[in-house]
Amino acid sequence: MSASLLELDGSFGEGGGQILRTSLALSLLTGRAFHLANVRAGRPKPGLQPQHLQSVRAAAAVGHAQLRGAALCSTDLVFEPGPIVSGKYRFDIGTAGATGLVLQTIYLPLALRGDGPSELTLIGGTHVTTSPCFHFLDITWRRYLEASGLHLRLRLQRPGFYPRGGGLVEAFLQPCRHLRGIRLGERGEVRATGFSAVAGLPESIAKRQARRAAFRLQQLGLEAVLREEQWEGGPGTVLAVILNTQPVPTLFFGLGARGKPAERVADEAVDQVSAYLRAGPALVDAHSADQIVLPLALAEGPSEYRVAEVTRHLTTNIAVIRQFLEREMVCEGAEGEPGLVRII
Repeated sequence: MSASLLELDGSFGEGGGQILRTSLALSLLTGRAFHLANVRAGRPKPGLQPQHLQSVRAAAAVGHAQLRGAALCSTDLVFEPGPIVSGKYRFDIGTAGATGLVLQTIYLPLALRGDGPSELTLIGGTHVTTSPCFHFLDITWRRYLEASGLHLRLRLQRPGFYPRGGGLVEAFLQPCRHLRGIRLGERGEVRATGFSAVAGLPESIAKRQARRAAFRLQQLGLEAVLREEQWEGGPGTVLAVILNTQPVPTLFFGLGARGKPAERVADEAVDQVSAYLRAGPALVDAHSADQIVLPLALAEGPSEYRVAEVTRHLTTNIAVIRQFLEREMVCEGAEGEPGLVRII
């Protein structure tokens, strides 16, 4: 194996797919090839699952990369990037694997190194567990990117839930010649809104979810009107609570599943809201904390933001970024506690 390859261990830290996605993005951005061993070794099903394999193939497509080990369940991958080409791309995961995770693999290389606009069509899961749902990406994640100077539009053509998948998301990216660092203060007083949606299921489920969430939010001192929606497709349900934090709204969600009561879906979303509020005045939620650290590591100028919770995803992502970039990055705070991220 070539000595010029950057050697990475996929069992490090959180041991999941984020190591892979960050490595793919930074390889395309820096031109540095890598060898990733022990891919997703920390997961019950290690190796490349469909959504991870599609992330690899998507990165290879937009960056004309050479691949070794890009196969289902592979635990060893070599990725050698080429030139990034903007354009129209369509990626179909073929399962309910998360479309958002494929998007988060390739959006920065296309925006920062592409020679023009890009349009992405992503097919798979849009509202599935252990990944950011479409509405989180559109309402929270996208707004953090805008604050740093990167603009993209997202459109949900149809939802995709586990296990059927089949959701379709379109993303429209404009070139971004440079990102700027951001400093984020405290979240301040908040109000809550949100929605309760069902797809291919009785409207009564949406009503039960909304009623339970409104009751729980009231116990937290938040009066909220949650609109009820019926979507095509499915079957599936989602309950989302949106806090009007400034300068970026913060969304928390719960998802339905076979045999799972509607009230439990609502509880899952509101429990996250409760934990966020108890963590103190920090603006950035635990999920956003690790998702914005990569673009801010590439930005001009320093960044600083307080996080509601330091997670292993966050500390792992910082460690992977340091393998590719010479940038001073500090994460203060114990895992599971509020903290501070500084990029100097």
